[in-house]
Amino acid sequence: MTSAQRPAPASERSYDPAARARATWLIVAALVLWPLLLVAQFRPMELLDARNLKVMGGFLGQFFPPKLSGEFLALLLKATVETLAMATAGTALAILLAAPLALVLSHSLSISRIGPGPGRGPAEALRALARLVLLVLRGIPEIVWALLLVRAFGLGPAAGVLAIAVTYGGMLGKVYSEILESGDTRPGRVLLESGSGRLMAFFYGLLPGSAQELASYTVYRWECAVRASVIMGFVGAGGLGQLMDQSMKMLNGGEVSSILIVFLLLVLIADAISTAVRKSLA
Repeated sequence: MTSAQRPAPASERSYDPAARARATWLIVAALVLWPLLLVAQFRPMELLDARNLKVMGGFLGQFFPPKLSGEFLALLLKATVETLAMATAGTALAILLAAPLALVLSHSLSISRIGPGPGRGPAEALRALARLVLLVLRGIPEIVWALLLVRAFGLGPAAGVLAIAVTYGGMLGKVYSEILESGDTRPGRVLLESGSGRLMAFFYGLLPGSAQELASYTVYRWECAVRASVIMGFVGAGGLGQLMDQSMKMLNGGEVSSILIVFLLLVLIADAISTAVRKSLA
């Protein structure tokens, strides 16, 4: 066997040239994370304390069995429909808000960037304004919007719908523009250079290649809106959250357990819908 055919020693075969860099970054991450855990008062060993285990066991025992009486199931069904309506209506309004802002923000649909012209300055200013609007919309959490809007609209799902529409409009607009920019922008650019309008370049140039990712992210945001609707119910926006808040205040663990089961089923349904949408657009 020649030297070229002889296998390398085990020490050489197992050597990783990036191992030292990885170890360095791991040590740096640990040094940064440890003080943050101390500031956050993260003490996981307290969960294993005998007294705390007894308290948690008694608390979890209140959740069984779930309450399945006809009267409560009727209230649960009404709250579930209210939550789905809140999430769906809020997401639909968010799409109507996000789509035009995303088209304005997308550089691949900018007619002024095709060549030199007097319209580049105003176009850049308009994009900067759209970017600022999206930043303001998504910068304030939906729970804060819900707290403010409950004051204006009173208790009920209307405040939750608008809170989701405002915050998710900012999120969807930003991600929509990034999806349009990250795909193949050549067809849209060719249409613009041929004299086509922005909408035609979007529908026939960019949308066919980005439809699957856009739809997938939209369904994911709808799933997040379902969860957000439950959380906003605790501030009076209706739905499952408000029903859960009432059950928890009454210390009725069986009702809370039933609500949690329904909530998990909603998440599973949303995940199934997302999978079906991706397959249909593949």
